[in-house]
Amino acid sequence: MAGVAQVLSFRPLTARDAALRQRNLESRTGPLSVAGKLRSSRLEMFSSVKSHSFPQTCRASGRSDQIDGYGGENSGQSSGAEVLKLAEPLLAFASSNFLPLALISGVALGLVNPSLGVIAHGYGFSKLSTFGIFLISGLTLKGGDIGAAAEAWPAGIFGLTSILCFSPFLSKFIMRLQLSPQEFITGLAIFFCMPTTLSSGVALTTLVRGNSALALAVTVISNLLGILIVPLSLSKLIAGGIGVSVPTQQLFQSLVLTLLVPLILGKVFRSSLPWVAEFVDQNRKLFSNTSAVFLSLVPWIQVSRSRPLLLMVKPAVFVVAIVLGTLVHLTLLGLNTFAVEILSFLSGHSKSFCKKENKRAVVIVSSQKTLPVMVAVVEQLGGALGEPGLLVLPCVAAHINQIIIDSFLVNFWLQKDQL
Repeated sequence: MAGVAQVLSFRPLTARDAALRQRNLESRTGPLSVAGKLRSSRLEMFSSVKSHSFPQTCRASGRSDQIDGYGGENSGQSSGAEVLKLAEPLLAFASSNFLPLALISGVALGLVNPSLGVIAHGYGFSKLSTFGIFLISGLTLKGGDIGAAAEAWPAGIFGLTSILCFSPFLSKFIMRLQLSPQEFITGLAIFFCMPTTLSSGVALTTLVRGNSALALAVTVISNLLGILIVPLSLSKLIAGGIGVSVPTQQLFQSLVLTLLVPLILGKVFRSSLPWVAEFVDQNRKLFSNTSAVFLSLVPWIQVSRSRPLLLMVKPAVFVVAIVLGTLVHLTLLGLNTFAVEILSFLSGHSKSFCKKENKRAVVIVSSQKTLPVMVAVVEQLGGALGEPGLLVLPCVAAHINQIIIDSFLVNFWLQKDQL
């Protein structure tokens, strides 16, 4: 029992035993501690190298909107924004000058590649453009506009008088000029005996927010009356009493189909379908630009058809004819503007002549002359007044110039309204 008691007894731990036990523990765990320290130091060094050597790779895996860690896509977006910022003035200029740019583009295309314009003429694109312009005019014609046109009947009568009676007398003075070939002078004289343009006057009046209904009324009436008055003007003022045969029935049918029918169709669609009227009113800029595109088809096709003759004529002679046609148009613009202001003063500033919408409509349509009707008349003359191609060629230039000049005048009026 005494031995067992001795085995089970607990002896207190002395300082010597504690020191010995501590040395034994360090001898067993020391190498492991060193290895652990080495492993931890290696991990720290690897993570440090990794974080310093591949910062962009880690960043690229964390964000997908950067390329190669240098923000390549962001720099591309900033450069794209700079390009758009630089293009804004050009886009604004193109938007505010859409019509003259479209007309100039049509002329340039006709000179560079006339075959396309000739093909377009063969498919009737000239009549299609006029049809489209008057269809758009009918779609944009409001009921109140018709009432405004009726109220402005004195201005309309002045416009008809200027178109059919006053401007043809300028042809008598034009015929006194001498130029070789003389057909250039004769062609311009015939041109200024014509009624107003079938489409460009209405299109420009719409662009400048003038009285488009008044412009439409003057256009339709002057062209219908012109079928009766033009033969008389040609025989008395140009042909010197020679009888001139004009295809009255053919011209009348053509005007009805290309002017009245699309105008009535557009107005019927607008009146019978409310959603059409709402869509047109919300997209007037789109319809205005579409009308300008239709208008640009006319000079494109005419220049394409006349290019072979244009290359045969001396440039200096053709430039003189262009300058002469431009001067006559500027004269008409000045005289009509002056006459409207005088009539406005004499009438006691009546609404018919006082409103700028009426003034602008009358000045534009009274100063322009139609080319398609002139071409139809020349074709029916059968060479009685000269070579048809040479008669038409300067009129093509005069027709294009009057539209371009008036388009810049329209832009001037629009900018003036914004002040």
